Amino acid sequence: MTTNGGEPALVIDFDDTRLLAPLFGEHDRHLARIEQRLGLSLVPRGNRVAILGEAHSAAVARAALEDLYQRLKGGLEVTVADVDGAVRMAEVQPLEQTGMQSRPDNQDDGATAPKSQRNSKRKSRRTTGSEDTLIRTQKKLITPRSPKQAAYVDAMRHSDLVFGLGPAGTGKTYLAVAIAVSMLLEEAVERIVLTRPAVEAGERLGFLPGALEEKVDPYMRPMYDALYDMMPGDRVLRRRDAGEIEVAPLAYMRGRTLSNACIILDEAQNTTPVQMKMFLTRMGENSRMVVTGDPSQVDLPAGTPSGLKDALGILGGIESIKMIEFSADDVVRHPLVGTIVRAYEQAGKTPAGKD
Repeated sequence: MTTNGGEPALVIDFDDTRLLAPLFGEHDRHLARIEQRLGLSLVPRGNRVAILGEAHSAAVARAALEDLYQRLKGGLEVTVADVDGAVRMAEVQPLEQTGMQSRPDNQDDGATAPKSQRNSKRKSRRTTGSEDTLIRTQKKLITPRSPKQAAYVDAMRHSDLVFGLGPAGTGKTYLAVAIAVSMLLEEAVERIVLTRPAVEAGERLGFLPGALEEKVDPYMRPMYDALYDMMPGDRVLRRRDAGEIEVAPLAYMRGRTLSNACIILDEAQNTTPVQMKMFLTRMGENSRMVVTGDPSQVDLPAGTPSGLKDALGILGGIESIKMIEFSADDVVRHPLVGTIVRAYEQAGKTPAGKD
């Protein structure tokens, strides 16, 4: 089989046919997704997939399928979002590093590499689920779905203070909570502290019904949602009651020193410079801090400077502080989210929103 240009199609051989159904997806929807993103054709034949298309796109498709296959071999599931992530990773990583056996369709079976050579290549295979980026929690294993996410995870593992910056849907808060949960489970820290400013989009707590805790709770809900996605609900409540997990508004951080903790400040663009300085100086011994926010979505009253923008200007030159900037290309929610973010960027305005 050849492409329209006369070039032989790439063919990948998979050795475990039990994994082909989840690899291809229901009604081959995962293959269709790759075809749609890369503008080529994927033709499954037994335990093989023929890739017909432009050479570079075919190489990207091959790398993505290899990564997804290795993900399944490692016991992880494959979703449409994982397919998008594998393609996104393959588009920017060196394709010559891939190691699964593949060949032009017109190559004789007897001309394939010897078994020892194929095994050697497999040992150097890259995967999106490599151990250095894999995040283990009680309910799931989490892997980055874009190169920027991989860099973000690496920064949080190795730096005491990390800023995650960019639009909604890029996984800034979710990955930060995942790292915090994994560190707690590994006993690398004794507790998790999750905080965010409690006044957004012009709303004032005093006009909301209920006691202070009831007023604050809706603002903390996204952080609880992330926790419940990674830990059983009863474990979250038990660790919260034991003081191992704390979710609180930023005002509760004043006057404290937080040691042996992983501390996350979410929606940091809605802090004032005084609040941001107060938060950053809470760091105690053996603590990690992650600050997430979108500088383009400031909900503070007109004329009030953003503490996040202020901190970026002051701390930007400090080498030990890592700043990871996401863009619309890193959005891992519904594909329309990235399109919407780009549209607003081109229009020169971005409405208030949540990550």
